[in-house]
Order: sequence, then C-alpha cells, then structure tokens
Amino acid sequence: MISLTDLYHVLTAVVPLYVAMILAYGSVKWWKIFTPDQCSGINRFVALFAVPLLSFHFISTNNPYAMNYRFIGADTLQKLIVLCVFAVWARISSRGSLEWSITLFSLSTLPNTLVMGIPLLKGMYGDFSGSLMVQIVVLQCIIWYTLMLFLFEYRGARMLISEQFPDTAGDIISFRVDSDIISLDGKEPLQTEAAVGDDGKIHVTVRKSASSKSEIFSRRSNGPNSGTSLTPRPSNLTNAEIYSLQSSRNPTPRGSSFNHTDFYSMVNGGGKGASPRQSNYGGAGIDEESQMRVHGYPAPASAGIFSPVAGPTGKKKGNGNDGGGAKDLHMFVWSSSASPVSEGGIHVFRGGAGGDYANELNGGGPNSKEYEDLGRDEFTFGNKQPPANANELKLGASSASGKAGLEKASAMPPTSVMTRLILIMVWRKLIRNPNTYSSLFGITWSLVSYKWHVEMPAIVAKSISILSDAGLGMAMFSLGLFMALQPRIIACGKTLAIFSMGVRFLTGPAVMAAASVAVGLRGVLLHVAIVQAALPQGIVPFVFAKEYNVHPEILSTGVIFGMLIALPITLLYYILLGL
Repeated sequence: MISLTDLYHVLTAVVPLYVAMILAYGSVKWWKIFTPDQCSGINRFVALFAVPLLSFHFISTNNPYAMNYRFIGADTLQKLIVLCVFAVWARISSRGSLEWSITLFSLSTLPNTLVMGIPLLKGMYGDFSGSLMVQIVVLQCIIWYTLMLFLFEYRGARMLISEQFPDTAGDIISFRVDSDIISLDGKEPLQTEAAVGDDGKIHVTVRKSASSKSEIFSRRSNGPNSGTSLTPRPSNLTNAEIYSLQSSRNPTPRGSSFNHTDFYSMVNGGGKGASPRQSNYGGAGIDEESQMRVHGYPAPASAGIFSPVAGPTGKKKGNGNDGGGAKDLHMFVWSSSASPVSEGGIHVFRGGAGGDYANELNGGGPNSKEYEDLGRDEFTFGNKQPPANANELKLGASSASGKAGLEKASAMPPTSVMTRLILIMVWRKLIRNPNTYSSLFGITWSLVSYKWHVEMPAIVAKSISILSDAGLGMAMFSLGLFMALQPRIIACGKTLAIFSMGVRFLTGPAVMAAASVAVGLRGVLLHVAIVQAALPQGIVPFVFAKEYNVHPEILSTGVIFGMLIALPITLLYYILLGL
C-alpha cells in the first residue's frame, strides 16, 4: 500500500523539475526576460554541454556488469513488438504509411527517461530503479535513436529516388554523396547527377544545388520574404544546431546551374534561332524522343534541371562533336518548398527579430493564421488530396505527399545500394551529435573502471560534475523556454492530441506490461517497467521529427502537453500498481 510519506518522497524528487520548467516559461511568457535569440543560446549550451555531460555522468557511474538483462529484454521486446506491428500495418494497410509508423513507434516506446525518468523512479522505488533507467538510457542512445535516424534517412532516400528517378530507380547501382551533405531530410535543395555506364546501369552523385549556394547570402539581405534564407535552428538534445534552407512561400526564380544559352540550344535542337554554342553536358544535340523533365515541388522558374535522354538506355544523336563516348548525364534538383510546418510551425527556439518577438509570444505575426489552422484537418491516417496549386505541393512536408511520392517509383535500387547510402547518412548525423560521444565514452569508461576498479582522477571528475550537476535543471529549464515560445500548447489539434496521449500513456505501458510478463518480470521490477513506459514523450524523437518534418506538431504536443499531465498520470500508475 502506498503511504502519504511515499507520495511526499516522489513529489520531493519531481516537483523541483517542474519549478525549473515553470520559471523558464514565466521568464519568457510573462516577464519577458529572455528573447528567442537568448533562448537559442541557452538551448545550445544545454545541447552541447549540460545534457551530454549529464548522460556521461549517469552512464559512466553505472555498473555494466550488473545489468538486469531480463529488464532490458522486456524493454527491447516491447519496442520490437511495436515496430513489427506498425511495419506490417504500413505494408498491408491502405491507411498505413512509413511516416505514421515512425511517429507511432516514437510515441509508444521512447519516453523521456534521462531527464524525467531517473529522478521520478528513484523517488518511487529507490536508487536501484535509477540504475535500471540508466540501462534504458544507454540502449536508447546507442540503439533506438540510431534506428530512428535510419528510418528517417530511409524515408528521405526513398523520396529522393522516387522523385528523381521514377522509372529508372531499379537500374541505380551506386550513390556518391558529397561530404557537405549530412542528411536527406529534404530541407536543402539537392542536385543529383546520374551518369549511365556502358552496362546501362546508373551511377548517381548527390550534391547541394549550385544555385542555392550562390544566392543564399544575397537573398538574406533582401529581407525575410525574399526567398531562401539560412537560419540557425538549435536542436534540443541532439545536434547543437540544425541549419536548414527555408524556402519562401512564394518561391522566387532561381538562377540555373548551367548556361541558359546552352539550355535553349538543347531544347530547340539546333534549329532556327538556336544558339551556335553547344551544350556543356554531353553531346551537342538530343534526339526527338528526349524529353525535358522537372522533378520536385515546386519547379523553379528558370529550372536548371534537365534530362538529355529518355532513360538510362537511351542513345544520343550528336552532330559529331560529342565524341561518341560521352556518358549520358541526368541532373535534377530535389528540395522541399515552404509549408506551415517547415516555416511557421513548431520552432525549436527559433531566433527572431526583436520586432517580431511580441507577435511570436502572443501567437501573432505573419504565421498566426497557419497556427490557427494547423491540425484542424479531419483526423485520418489516409492520404490528403494534393493542393490545387502546383506550387503548394511539398516534398517531405507531410506524410500524405511523402507517401504519394514513394508510390511513383515502380522499383527501388538494390537493397545493398540503399543500405550503404542510408548508413553513410546516419553515420554523418551521429558523428555530429554530442550525445553519441557522451554515450560511447560513458559506456567505455564504465567497462574499464568496473572491470579493473580504476577511479577517475578527481580533477577530471569535478570538471565533469560541475556541469553535469546543472544538466538536469538546465534541461528542464530549456523545456520551459521551448514551451513559452510555442503559440499553442496543443499544436496538432484536440483530436490528434487525445489520440497521441492515448498512445503515449496507455498503449506504451500496456505493451510493456505484456512484454514484461512474457520475459518473467514480477513484483517491483514489473512496476518499474510499466511506470517508466508511462513517462512523457522523449525530446530527442521530437527533434528528429522536426528535422525531417514528419509530424513535428504531434511530437511537440507529446513533449509539452505530456510534461504537464505526466506527473498525475505516473502517480496514478504508481498508486494503482501499489494496491
């Protein structure tokens, strides 16, 4: 039976976290102490130092040789069950999609274990439960967040390939991605060059669009509505900052990445009025069956995108100047246009001009209408109809348009080719994530120290503790800042909010209970497993959803609204399980 003293101990452990969050919320919303730019700086400190060192502290002080493998097995089984169910649903159901599978998997299996779980469970069940939570944190950082990245990059790769190569994707045998591209999240305009080999197979090179590089800074100087701008967008608990190219809602014409005279020469086939100059790409002319193709949404006014041949096996008819041995070359540009979510939706401590600060806090400003309408569509897992205006079509801006894009491709490249591409992109993301290093260094040090009983030098230990001790409070403080900068706590609409909270606080614990019983957990261990599954939504999955633009409004609601109702819900589980 749970006594009042037990409840007091729990509140003693958890209420200070909410105090830090409320103070941060009030400092922005009520007292106007911090501007969005200052919030961005605080969040960057949390992402770069406080939380990684907090994670390192917990992991390095946990004995990896005394891990409860049955408890870990229950947690792993829960995630595998949910993952398999949603994967099958996305595969066989007409209402299923990869985007919804990722979102529902995140909602039901990835709680806020590090910041909220460790102090809460320690207050409920003692120090041993804190050790169990650290074990869950290790698995989340090393395995499950990496799996999330893999799924998001897989989605991005499929969308890129299906949009650029809808008919010839199966003939692709290699990808080379320039080193300055760290993600296929669709935020940056990407240019693909496809060279067809002698065997008729396609070798694809992916690089950033040349026109976007040359115009970024000139467009920034023309004001916020002048086209593409480079905006620093700090991450919560993953990458220190997420830089993305955000397109204007009324896309301005972009200069092409090749000579316009060559372009018209190719289109006119060297006929009357054509430029005497020959194309810089391949042969001097193209046969009548060759077609200009524009892929991606929306097409720039001066496209700079062309496909000299109809397919990978097409043959060029030159005038003798092509050398006869030149490879066929396809060039495309892949980018996402603006959307209420990607521009005016859920900002992660977005810096703003001083004049817009009051408008952002009050839900006003140029995007207030978008916030009002966000999430008011009829609740459905089905695909939405595309907008009537072609310029409003978005690549990667929603699960509906994303799935429609995936259906265009009749085939995909071989599994080995896709896997290599995705692993390259995931690796590039991980090596830029400070939490990756903190987790790996923490588990390495714990293995060494507990194996040979090596103690960390005091000067190093105190240097780490001075920041890690502040990590928990700073993480909650940054959450409060984030909440204050959102125009709406329930960003996805009431129906989706109720559904997501049901998945978070009912489905997750129910599946965890079944998995725990299946592996033989009983007593207090079973209670700990269920309560930790009922924690609020994790922050890292929201950051991923924001980066890849996959239902960020739902995950934002899960983080913000989930934190507000998490304490009474977890206390209810604690009391019911203690009866």
